[in-house]
Amino acid sequence: MALRLIADFDLGKDVLPWLRGQLAASAAAGARGGGPGVSENNYECLRVQNVERNRNIIYTYKDDKGNVCFGLYDYQAKQNEHLYTFEKDLQVVSCSVNREKTLLAASLVQAAKEGRSNELQPGSKCLTLLVEIHPINNVKVLKAVDSYIWVQFLYPHIESRPQPKNHLLLLSEEKYIEQFHIQVVQEDGNRVVIKNSGHLPKERVAEDFVWAQWDMSEQRLYYIDLKKSRSVLKCIQFYADEHFNLMFEAPLDISLSVSGFKLVNFGYSDLQDQEELSEHLTLCVFTNHTGSLCVCYCPNFDSWEQITYSVFYFHKGHSKTFTTTLGSVDSRVTKGITFLNLDYYVAVYLPGHFFHLLNIQHPDLICHSLFLTENSEVIDMLPHSPLQSLSGSLVLDSCSGKLYRAFLNQSYLLEFLWSTRLDCERMALLHCVLSCGQDPQQLEAKIIQWISENISACHSFDLIQEFIIASSYWSIYPETSNMDKLLPYSSLLTWDTEIPGITLVTEEIPLPLMKKTGKRRSTVYVRNILDNAIKVISNLEAKNLEPRLTPLFQEEDNHQQLLIGLMVSELRDHLLRHLQGVEKKKIEQMVLDYVSKLLDLICQILEASWRKHNLHPWALHFNRQASAAEFAVFHIMTRILEATNTLFLPLPPGFHTLHMILGVRCLPLHNLLHYIDHGVLLLTEAAVTRLMKDLDNTEKNEKLKFSIIMRLPPLTGQKICRLWDHPVSSNMISRNHVKQLLQNYNKQPWSSVMDKSSFSVEFLPLNYFIHILTDIESSNPALYAFEGHDNVDAKFVEEAALKHTAMLLGL
Repeated sequence: MALRLIADFDLGKDVLPWLRGQLAASAAAGARGGGPGVSENNYECLRVQNVERNRNIIYTYKDDKGNVCFGLYDYQAKQNEHLYTFEKDLQVVSCSVNREKTLLAASLVQAAKEGRSNELQPGSKCLTLLVEIHPINNVKVLKAVDSYIWVQFLYPHIESRPQPKNHLLLLSEEKYIEQFHIQVVQEDGNRVVIKNSGHLPKERVAEDFVWAQWDMSEQRLYYIDLKKSRSVLKCIQFYADEHFNLMFEAPLDISLSVSGFKLVNFGYSDLQDQEELSEHLTLCVFTNHTGSLCVCYCPNFDSWEQITYSVFYFHKGHSKTFTTTLGSVDSRVTKGITFLNLDYYVAVYLPGHFFHLLNIQHPDLICHSLFLTENSEVIDMLPHSPLQSLSGSLVLDSCSGKLYRAFLNQSYLLEFLWSTRLDCERMALLHCVLSCGQDPQQLEAKIIQWISENISACHSFDLIQEFIIASSYWSIYPETSNMDKLLPYSSLLTWDTEIPGITLVTEEIPLPLMKKTGKRRSTVYVRNILDNAIKVISNLEAKNLEPRLTPLFQEEDNHQQLLIGLMVSELRDHLLRHLQGVEKKKIEQMVLDYVSKLLDLICQILEASWRKHNLHPWALHFNRQASAAEFAVFHIMTRILEATNTLFLPLPPGFHTLHMILGVRCLPLHNLLHYIDHGVLLLTEAAVTRLMKDLDNTEKNEKLKFSIIMRLPPLTGQKICRLWDHPVSSNMISRNHVKQLLQNYNKQPWSSVMDKSSFSVEFLPLNYFIHILTDIESSNPALYAFEGHDNVDAKFVEEAALKHTAMLLGL
């Protein structure tokens, strides 16, 4: 299925065997006249109550006397231990244990079948206790009130040594939050007791809230209070000491009732699902290590025919409200909507109806998120039991007592990419599979194969463009946060096509904007451009040890090297401005890796095409007729060129030469010249040099060579002419030589430069012209020496010069 759930903890496998061992031990103790033990019939009461920051799991079960027992599964040691037993049939509202496992806080209510007596004080519904459990000793009553209480120990980020002071949060159904400060001391060796238990200092953290969520990983409290009927989200950060501060507050355009009350991730008791404690709305806050912050909200269902949910992207400054129609009206929605945090994505689904994979890093375009309706087989493979998303990618199935790590199923999504026919799904799936980051080389090879077989299938976007940009982005993205603001994520800027089955409304959230400042370039910046290109190519070659099939990186391609070096320089300056907390060396390596990745992806696409069509470098000769395989490769290269030109991306040195050689072989002359004139084929010196040497001087080849030479830049044309043994090239050489001689000529009086006795030709204009040329050459032989070549016909040069002079003089 699209979601991959890996169990980190399972009550049935990790706790039940230990409990059965306890059962056997208690049975043996009972036979010897011991006390009560664990009954097999009470295993159905086994339930996960809380997951702490260090992933230790607190669970409860009942012994054969009906007493409620607290146990703990140590996630690191993979061991169970008994914490405490309350010798009454009580129901747990909430519980938490401190990091050192010396204190247990528990909030309890009397079981429904018994009256309010025994441990509960008169007039109280809920009893909140603090128990010394190392070893089991005193019990202190923190609250005895007629309202529900939830408890949660704070876990400092300092994990090296035991803390002398513990901090405990208490949340009341009466809509206030307190923090207790509990100091402990050691007595009689390892015995830990509460100091001054008669008076525990406390302070009010928040009040008048209607919703709260605990982030165990970051030790943050999110809550919503209503100010003048307006919902305001607030975030409090708790620190290792007893201090805390308000991180931010932001208005939320959602409807909440003043009488409402709901908690998220403050334990997992059945009481949180009771009707009197919930408005049936679904609201949760998701963050990740890159700084993303989004609020997911689904109000009460007004209709069984459609469902509406909203996501507030605070890190982007806008919100999106989605509405989808539930296809099967007769199948009523019996369970609420589920939001799951999958790091870069948020999964939103309603079992049997729809599945929406929201891209929270780049939510601007709806095509970057995957939406599937009940017509897709993916819907039938989603988990039907309610899942609770914890911090990070942890997911709890409280019904089965399993704790999962949730991932996107890369292999399944890749298969889906091959089978889908919708451009919006292709776009979303491409980014989904690349974000998984599992075995990127093998993944890229499979995607390239898919692209080669669907090169013209997408009409809404360019497959090659999107793959190069997206894969390069995801190759460097995990190294630092805020990369989504510094590097391109997609080749698309807009998406106007509707997504089947869903509509959306986007609204802006006013947030402060950050400015960027420019930086003046220095001369060092310009001198280092080519050095940057050399570093990129060296970095690329160092990571690719296998020989390449395609003849790339075998020439000095100044044009592409300048583009590569320029990209390195600009990107490095860009990142240095905005990643000021990152070392310069790391940024420089990130830039080299990113640009290298761009070039490598282009090489991989080309390599895959060559391998598919069984081409070899030695097969590229001008005197052979092009095969169907070479036509296919030429088409792929043309699409690559189109994709990179639109994005202003560099190409691997040698790409244009290879493309030009294939173009000469595959295209008729008029099409070839059309491609050249419109910039599709670039006349590189290496390609033209090879053409002049490999092709003989048949009438067809002469026409091709002359057409090519006439389109060359002047300097390159002068070099190439000397490689062609032909009257046309000799004519061009002579004209260029004479032009160079006369370029800086200053006319002098006839008497000072003319010696009539030295000329035997009676044609005075020609005598004068020859004398001028001779005088210029003799004045500076080193500067104006004629660059001879074996292919130059000296006699022809003289005749051409005479003819050209006669034409200029009108004779």
